[in-house]
Amino acid sequence: MPERESQIESNPNEIERTDKEYVFGTWSYQKEVSPTQIVDADGSRFTTADGNEYIDCSSQLMCSNLGHSAERVVDAIEEQVQKTAYVAPNYTTESRAKLGKKLAEVTPGDLSKTFFSTSGTEAVEAAIKIARFYTGKQKIISRYRSYHGATYGSISVTGDPRRLASEPGIPGTIKAPDPYAYGSTLDPMESVEYIDEMLELEGDTVAAILVEPIVGSNGILVPPNEYLPRLTEIAHDHGALLICDEVMTGFGRTGEWFGCDVFDVEPDIMTMAKGLTGAYQPLGATIVNSELAEHFEENMFCHGHTYAGHPTAVAASLAAIETYQEENLIERASEVGEYLGDRIDELAEKHPSVGDTRGVGLFRGIELTKHPEMRVPFGERDDKISAGTTIVDEVSATASDNGVYVANMINTLIIAPPLTITENEIDTAMEAIDVALDVSDDAMSTD
Repeated sequence: MPERESQIESNPNEIERTDKEYVFGTWSYQKEVSPTQIVDADGSRFTTADGNEYIDCSSQLMCSNLGHSAERVVDAIEEQVQKTAYVAPNYTTESRAKLGKKLAEVTPGDLSKTFFSTSGTEAVEAAIKIARFYTGKQKIISRYRSYHGATYGSISVTGDPRRLASEPGIPGTIKAPDPYAYGSTLDPMESVEYIDEMLELEGDTVAAILVEPIVGSNGILVPPNEYLPRLTEIAHDHGALLICDEVMTGFGRTGEWFGCDVFDVEPDIMTMAKGLTGAYQPLGATIVNSELAEHFEENMFCHGHTYAGHPTAVAASLAAIETYQEENLIERASEVGEYLGDRIDELAEKHPSVGDTRGVGLFRGIELTKHPEMRVPFGERDDKISAGTTIVDEVSATASDNGVYVANMINTLIIAPPLTITENEIDTAMEAIDVALDVSDDAMSTD
């Protein structure tokens, strides 16, 4: 592994200093913000202003599914800008119409009509409103270990502690337990039956259950195969809709088109973003089944955005989906994902601080522990809203010092590289993470 200067200790350049002074860093105490300038990116790698190159082992924010050199997408954006950069939402473009049809083809079941926005949080906002419009009910059940976005409705249905500063949020949001075998008092299937009881006790007032099929930034939580089918059954038995938030799990991340495909489930509403364009343009989407679509023929769809269906964004998305299809990237993610999973399991056998490994496809998590028998985490939920760094942060920083970018959330390293990553690049990344895990091994409890 080449030696390099720690990103945490590096001296900022003029661009980094200017950014820190004039731009808010997200989800952070501003005194701790230390932006790093990226000057180039190609494939599964990016280069910073100090000349260091990194393997992007988390696809930035789990969104650069196509890597950093998808020329077809770049060309589509350029071509659209040359034609027209913007049209009002009451007009359309060829790409918007074709993308709507394409999403109806690649999404499961009867999902058929889409509202386009500019981000995952906006896609969730639309889903909440659609569920309420359609059912005439107000309550939304989501889960405690969840993230659905930063805008007011989306942060209200989010479970993780980042919601707390924005409370009270929108009314009618209720939190349920999660299918988290490693860190919960409930067995995963007990947790889903608990949701059944919640719906029973709430009476006929719940519009929808909103879940990530596989929880993303709260730990890569993969439920048992029977969990999501049972949850769908519970929702429909109580007259509620099932909303699947596929913002992070969509477009090949799990080795299937969508996370719900892993469990053969057809949601009533699906939200998506991130891999929708491979992050080449900001675009969110909310797709509904034909029954919901038909409802709005005679009932007002009371929602909209200035940039709904922005021409360059939908052109990028159409090109991205065509790239997934023509380069067989969904199937490839499944195959390469098995290799990644095997390599992660090898690290788990070597490092006692690895308490659990989870995931499917190219969506993997390494959860750390101070004491494996007692399952004591290094990172706690409150760390998301606290100042300072944790051992988990130090592990990620050490991986960065050795040329690999790895995001971490609470107590879990998130391994979610671009779908284009090679096995050789995975091997290189695992070498860096191997070194980084020595940090957590050394910090384990000795009693």
